Amino acid sequence: MTLTAIDKQLLLAVADLHEMPVGAYNIRKDGQGVARQSSANIEIRPKTNPDQPGIDVLVKPGTKNESVHIPVIMTSTGMHDLVYNTFDIGEEADVLIVAGCGIHNAGCDSTQHDGIHDILVRRGARLRYVEKHYGEGPGEGQRILNPQTIVTIEEGGFAELELMQIKGVDSTRRVTRVEVHERGGLKMVEKLLTHGQQMAESKMEIVLMGDNSSAQVIARSVAQEQSTQTFKASLVGIKACRGHLECDSIIMDQARISASPELKAEHTEAELTHEAAIGKIAGDQLLKLMSLGLTEKDAVDTILNGFLS
Repeated sequence: MTLTAIDKQLLLAVADLHEMPVGAYNIRKDGQGVARQSSANIEIRPKTNPDQPGIDVLVKPGTKNESVHIPVIMTSTGMHDLVYNTFDIGEEADVLIVAGCGIHNAGCDSTQHDGIHDILVRRGARLRYVEKHYGEGPGEGQRILNPQTIVTIEEGGFAELELMQIKGVDSTRRVTRVEVHERGGLKMVEKLLTHGQQMAESKMEIVLMGDNSSAQVIARSVAQEQSTQTFKASLVGIKACRGHLECDSIIMDQARISASPELKAEHTEAELTHEAAIGKIAGDQLLKLMSLGLTEKDAVDTILNGFLS
């Protein structure tokens, strides 16, 4: 695969790749798989149904300290890419999946990527899943990303999800659903930045299905200029379980934010908590940083970077 300068910039932004990764990977560009490699313990194979383009990622039981990179990049204006990816993380495995999509749109038409990821974390397995979204380009066409992530965590399994929208995405509708079974655990962190006229919507449903299951969900966002954000999250306790949902947002300029955390307990030993806060940058924080020699802009950037890090 020959990478252009723009390709390399997008891969660095969404997957921290300076070159082709070691191990298993699948790189998709403008609706086509352009580079793919399996490893001894991780098989990547294309789906056979033409109506559901995408890949199956199969991780052998007991696989440890391996990674899978599956970034998507788009540089053609006016394209709508839809992909279905399935991940099967074998029992007692411990792996990292690096996903994400970067769009460079230099034209007048919208470029859109919709990714539907179905993830099964089998008994005793551990998964760290990192997904970054990013948009750029001088064109007036929109950069649109609509991810769906559906995760099932079996008995004793654990998943850590880090879902990030860095900048430059004009419209996004994110749907995340996780089922956690007996003694399973989830830690999920969502980070979101919007500016200009951008719109972002995030809907989550976390269902604690089994005894002694647990979940910690943290959502942090910054809305600047005239952008709008909508956050809806439901934490459901079916059995004896523990869960916490936290939503913190910084609002700036003429932006608008709506946050709706919801708890549903269907068992007397379900312990569920939530907290939500929307506010502006504290003036004393700005003054302290500016007293150290930072300009107001640099002080704001420092605060926002720390909040979203």
